[in-house]
Amino acid sequence: MNAIMKESIWQQFGASIDYLEDTIRSCPHQIWEYSLWETPDTEPEFSQFWYVAYHTLFWLDLYLTGTEDGFLPPPPFTLIEQDKKGPLPDVVYGKERVLDYLSLCRKTCYKTIQSLTDEMSQKRCVFSWGECSFFELLIYNMRHVHGHASQLNMLLGQQSDVQPDYVTQSRDKM
Repeated sequence: MNAIMKESIWQQFGASIDYLEDTIRSCPHQIWEYSLWETPDTEPEFSQFWYVAYHTLFWLDLYLTGTEDGFLPPPPFTLIEQDKKGPLPDVVYGKERVLDYLSLCRKTCYKTIQSLTDEMSQKRCVFSWGECSFFELLIYNMRHVHGHASQLNMLLGQQSDVQPDYVTQSRDKM
């Protein structure tokens, strides 16, 4: 894969991660456990700010591997996120712990894109929701991160006077 393609993918994927980071950093303490939405079939805890941030990072990390097989998030995180009807983690993950996970995911994402080859980008990835190439999975993953970052950013704007600016390109150059 050529350098211009890698740089472009990183600039946009990195921007989504930066946008999520800015939003998490900007979250006031009183909103960290605030529920974004409640519906009859969704437990309110699953929509808390901290959990949506954690959910986003868990799947960012997993999708960067291209498979669920053998994936383990770093401790203290568990595979509980893959159990759609399962309980929440035993504890509320604090902002610093979530930001540490974000930093790890950013580094993994950067390295993954930097080492991307044509062969790797064409590898087939199979998940319960469908099948796609690893290249398409990167785009899907970026959209997932960006969607939740925007969702959390909107909550901040509605519930506080804090709302980070939109990020157009990664702060880290390739």
